[in-house]
Amino acid sequence: MDFQEMAVIDENTAAEGPQRRESGKRGRKPGRKSADKVDMKAKLERSRQSARECRARKKLRYQYLEELVADREKAVFALRKELEKYVQIAKDLDEGKIPEGLHEILQETSNLNLKQEP
Repeated sequence: MDFQEMAVIDENTAAEGPQRRESGKRGRKPGRKSADKVDMKAKLERSRQSARECRARKKLRYQYLEELVADREKAVFALRKELEKYVQIAKDLDEGKIPEGLHEILQETSNLNLKQEP
């Protein structure tokens, strides 16, 4: 009798089919809606913070580049002014005139040469 009861039990379990594991399911999980919303809100906030930081870095980079350009433009302007001065001195010398401030310019260049020689 024991043998037949076991056979009946085996038939019942075989009729149920293979058992599924709950952790192996794919797709949406019905009990995690609120947790997913919290995760999504945190993810969105991190994304917004990252975007703010990126915009701040970009703003600083552009400010730095604008300052660099302004400094270079000032240097170019000063060099052009100096070039015009030397061109005018050369024209005056070609005409046989002694330009104003020639003595000071020669003094400056001789002082610079003395400083560079040691």
